[in-house]
Amino acid sequence: MKAFKDELVKKGLDREVMLVETGCHGMCEMGPVVVVYPEGAFYCRVMPEDVPEIVEEHLYKGRIVQRLLYTVPQDMEKVPYYRDIPFYSKQHRIVLSNCGYIDPEKIEEYIARDGYIALGKALLEMTPEEVLDEVKKSGLRGRGGAGFPTGLKWEFARKAPGNKKYVICNADEGDPGAFMDRSTLEGDPHSVIEGMALGAYAIGADEGYIYCRAEYPLAIKRLKIAIAQAEEMGLLGDNIMGTNFSFHLHLKEGAGAFVCGEETALMASIEGRRGMPRPRPPFPAQHGLWGKPTNINNVETWANVPKIILNGADWFASMGTEKSKGTKIFALTGKITNTGLIEVPMGITIKEIIYELGGGILNGKEFKAVQIGGPSGGCLTKEHLDLPIDYESLTGAGAIMGSGGLVVMDEDTCMVDVARFFLEFTQRESCGKCVPCREGTKQMLLMLEKICKGEGTLEDLSKLEELAYMVKETSLCGLGQTAPNPVITTIRYFRDEYLAHIEEKRCPAKVCPALIKYVVDPDKCRKCGLCARNCPVKCISGDRQTPYFIDQEKCIKCGTCMQVCPFGVIAKV
Repeated sequence: MKAFKDELVKKGLDREVMLVETGCHGMCEMGPVVVVYPEGAFYCRVMPEDVPEIVEEHLYKGRIVQRLLYTVPQDMEKVPYYRDIPFYSKQHRIVLSNCGYIDPEKIEEYIARDGYIALGKALLEMTPEEVLDEVKKSGLRGRGGAGFPTGLKWEFARKAPGNKKYVICNADEGDPGAFMDRSTLEGDPHSVIEGMALGAYAIGADEGYIYCRAEYPLAIKRLKIAIAQAEEMGLLGDNIMGTNFSFHLHLKEGAGAFVCGEETALMASIEGRRGMPRPRPPFPAQHGLWGKPTNINNVETWANVPKIILNGADWFASMGTEKSKGTKIFALTGKITNTGLIEVPMGITIKEIIYELGGGILNGKEFKAVQIGGPSGGCLTKEHLDLPIDYESLTGAGAIMGSGGLVVMDEDTCMVDVARFFLEFTQRESCGKCVPCREGTKQMLLMLEKICKGEGTLEDLSKLEELAYMVKETSLCGLGQTAPNPVITTIRYFRDEYLAHIEEKRCPAKVCPALIKYVVDPDKCRKCGLCARNCPVKCISGDRQTPYFIDQEKCIKCGTCMQVCPFGVIAKV
């Protein structure tokens, strides 16, 4: 940004060219990203030293800088324009339509893109019942996990007796590898605010909270700016747009507990108590924040609402599948060429996401599995590549939509270790209130660690499977009920890997440290000593006359020796 400011002034273009800092463009792997409008030229991995060339060649002389364009990995073709890049061409951006386009700290830019028109339409032309019916007819389902119909959820809160009601935005995004809510809040915070105001109008609430984790400082900064701007313009506060509808919005920073993504724990945290779930019923729609009827939706759900009211329920329902309408945002991470954020119509296949939008598996490796739905989701295999992504299909395969994390794994991934990794996360994040989750996940983790070390037995595998279903069926909240999913699906689809660890004391992917070792081929060793000089624990010995040798007792299995050997004579076995 600074380089562009300085260079534009230097070339006398500072009054001709507007420099806009936006939210995330989605293609995180290619950042920092610069897009030049109106033509939409897309430059990636731009460094400060590249700026003078962009200003001189493109902005001053009108010639695109070829070397900074996106290159399609399959055919190495340069793509000059944003709209033609495969990563974007299959997307249908509704929630993300403003992200990477507007300055999120200027409310005028949101308004210029039809912002707050839906709120005006609702307040001046529609009754609360009509707004609620429109959301019901659209088929919008909650984008935070279970996919409960949004309109139906709103209706429960609207029909609940009482004059004081609340709406809450759950922005406590804690899944490893998930950044959908963060990018929306950082790139287009007003869409969430407008959606919440529409929801408050529909259910009869006059107060709301956005619960956002403190680890998202930029999202929090931009939310504060957005709320203040909306209040200054009379779009939040008392008598909005001259009507008798009033809505006050507060921002609550969470301390990072994963369990606070569960709605009853989240409300406890807002009230100043420890974030721990409580049994349901009563549901929040009847007895929520401070005992009042409350409606909770996540960031993506709220951000869809203004578009539905503005364009109509039929427009939204025309996208997606029969039971899963609209689009879904996914965070693509793992062993994939194009990591980043995508928004695609419901019903798209896993194969299309990984190979067309994601650019395929890194380094030409073979696809092995995808973990969908975050740590509470499940691992799906090659057999599921043609599976359409919607709520029912994923549930039937043993996974969940979740908030939209999508972690891709290649042939070098150990599925037992993956199950251990995700269970370690959920076990650590358990609040400890209910015994099945507190004790069950701990015992499951101990068994998985035992198997990863080659010390497991077939009896352990049987117990692990039995315990996983018990924890799933008897835990108090969604954390415990879904924590066993990675274990259940990896045993279901990759049982042979578990058996290799148990019966053969072997990790097929060569990942589990206790079951691998690094060895030097003495006949091919060139005696250069690079491995010994780079070993962090000095466990490699040898000299110019003697082939180098790795002391297995001292080796920490870091793999540095194999990485630095230029002759490929060190193997992992």
